[in-house]
Amino acid sequence: MTNHIDVSSVLRGSVCEVYSDLVTRPTGAAVRTQIERQLAGISGRSLTVIDFSHVGLLDFSCADEVVAKLLLRYRDESPPHDLYFIFRGMSESHLDAIEAVLEHHGLALVIEVDDGATALLGKVDDGERRIWNALCQQRIGSTRALEELLGLPREEAERRIDRLCRLRLVMRLDDGYLAVGALV
Repeated sequence: MTNHIDVSSVLRGSVCEVYSDLVTRPTGAAVRTQIERQLAGISGRSLTVIDFSHVGLLDFSCADEVVAKLLLRYRDESPPHDLYFIFRGMSESHLDAIEAVLEHHGLALVIEVDDGATALLGKVDDGERRIWNALCQQRIGSTRALEELLGLPREEAERRIDRLCRLRLVMRLDDGYLAVGALV
């Protein structure tokens, strides 16, 4: 199941109908609270696209409230809230604030760029990024296949995959793993 949340609509509905800018921590907290209410109605495994396309400014405090706290809340969740996120419509100015809060909290997320491709943003090392990219290309992969493809020892591959799963960048399936970026 895929859900879509337009952050500017949430902003207008929760703070003020004329705002398109996410500034001040209380504004960010109000928007995140509304997003969490929408997510609370979802059960089972699902993907939610968080769309910033119509958001003007995004300051650091709102990036922390809306993006980092949202990711932190669902990072360690298990059913019934097995949620994964893709962030869309981020401008260069949005990315500056978001990268700073991701770095601060040791988080990462999947973004969809203008051409529809996906990329990782945030705190992942080169090995994790290589595994994620390989899973995006393969669609579903096993630890063994990743070991062989990337030449990684089994323990290292498992450790890196576990971290990617914990960050909700990769889904653990019965027969392997699926990168969230491959779902677009």
